[in-house]
Amino acid sequence: MSAPADSFRITLAQLNPTVGDIAGNAAKARAARVKAAADSSDLMVLPELFIAGYPPEDLVAKPAFPAACRAAIENLARGTADGGPAMLIGTPWVEEGRLYNACALLADGRIAALRFKANLPNYGVFDEARLFARGPAAGPVSVRGVRIGVPICEDIWLEESEDYENVVETLAETGAEIVVVPNGSPYSRDKNDLRLSVAVARVTESSLPLVYLNQVGGQDELVFDGASFVLNADLSVAAQLPAFAESITTLTWTREGDTWHCAGPVASLPEGDEADYAACVLGLRDYVSKNGFAEVLLGISGGIDSALCAVMAVDALGADRVRGVMLPYRYTAQISQDDAAVLAASLGIGYEVLPIAEAVEGFEKILSGAFAGLSPDVTEENLQARTRGTILMALSNKRGAMLVTTGNKSEMSVGYATLYGDMNGGFNPIKDITKTAVFRLAALRNGWKPEGALGPAGAVIPERIITRPPSAELRENQTDQDALPPYDVLDAILERLVEKEQPLAEIVAAGFDRDTVVRIDQLLARAEYKRRQAAPGVKVSSRNFGRDRRYPITNRFRDTAEAAPSADEALVSRGGRASIDAFEG
Repeated sequence: MSAPADSFRITLAQLNPTVGDIAGNAAKARAARVKAAADSSDLMVLPELFIAGYPPEDLVAKPAFPAACRAAIENLARGTADGGPAMLIGTPWVEEGRLYNACALLADGRIAALRFKANLPNYGVFDEARLFARGPAAGPVSVRGVRIGVPICEDIWLEESEDYENVVETLAETGAEIVVVPNGSPYSRDKNDLRLSVAVARVTESSLPLVYLNQVGGQDELVFDGASFVLNADLSVAAQLPAFAESITTLTWTREGDTWHCAGPVASLPEGDEADYAACVLGLRDYVSKNGFAEVLLGISGGIDSALCAVMAVDALGADRVRGVMLPYRYTAQISQDDAAVLAASLGIGYEVLPIAEAVEGFEKILSGAFAGLSPDVTEENLQARTRGTILMALSNKRGAMLVTTGNKSEMSVGYATLYGDMNGGFNPIKDITKTAVFRLAALRNGWKPEGALGPAGAVIPERIITRPPSAELRENQTDQDALPPYDVLDAILERLVEKEQPLAEIVAAGFDRDTVVRIDQLLARAEYKRRQAAPGVKVSSRNFGRDRRYPITNRFRDTAEAAPSADEALVSRGGRASIDAFEG
């Protein structure tokens, strides 16, 4: 029997798959393996469900889809007969009539091993418990004499409980030497620290080095930031891959006594607003490219929201793929028209001005009979926005350009956005960006050009767009009854309502005006139907509208901001555990 190897090479393929593009994803895997072979790698690792793209959602419930994935995996397995690197690749897998989230080890022309995800997330954006069967907490796989543990994403995230298998503990007890974790972990602000803390806990428990490999790229509203990393058994950071970019990196591991150790490149990661900006750009770029649009179109109003979206679009796609349209009406200030023109010129995009007075007046004339005897109200005001939306959609249809929508999270939350104007279209890069953050990101971009951005450097947004007081902009054309608090107050309340789900009494106790809090909560509930019809957009917060937060449109419950009544436990009769178990059979 030969002595165990003292050196082992693992290639981390942090790649950007496309959901449903099985052939394209397989081609990416083959190309990465060619590079891994050139690096004399022993094992190449790809992210969770890579061959399918992540998350495939209900695609995996179509029998033809996992069957096509398996055929692609079998073809990739045959390709490993060349003696090159083994491949660990994520795939849906049907075994004995049950569908699993699996990783397949491909080596020596065969599917050498399969490992199934044991812990299936069923919260937030994840819906795997409905789609997949739970796998067992299995032992390691062997690759050229080295025992590799393969927990899949959620398998490392929680402590052991009645419903949660401690997969890493099982791997340590069954002889794993290196833990390799394929992931599909979407971006949210400050998530890198959370991932690192989870990985540190697993390394501390197992005394094993850990590879955390995450996919990169946009998929509908989710953005995967990559940012893969490696921890040695002593908790030192062995390698850090870049965020928001593909990377194929080979790491050389050496055996030191009873453990393995490696040292690789350590990239710096963007944080805070810089990371949010990068996520918005990547999400927009991939939505446009993966859905086959050649260019995008957006309305430019001279305001901050459309300015930031225009810059993001140029950074994502290049100026030659972005077109802006100014649609002025009689109430459009000259300063807004001037700022829009300066913005378009600084970005170098195609730009045109199409006055909408005739169209608005045409609608008013058509409706004059139906409106006879009724006083003017918000209906007439909204005709402007809806006219703009109609014209933009017509231009989008005629030119085959995707319409970029420009509504921010704050105004969409409380319904201060008009359907077919601010909200409808193809995609919204700032859908999960609050108004206060919109101003911060605009100021940030004027002094910083992100790595890989295709737009120009320097102050691309006219300064007076950024310095225009946001509270004044919010209150323009509003009555006292309709007026909302300044954006910093509004956004602070919305953060507590949407992301933290705090009771109103708790928010009031934190120092916010009770009437204001109640009003914002009521507006939030009332605008649910609008948000349901809004364009998809990038998710950057830990809890956003849509995937994370689902409330009924028809809903009469309202939090009154009163303290919750105390529960009366004396009213409750409780059976013993034995009697409950007997009753449930």
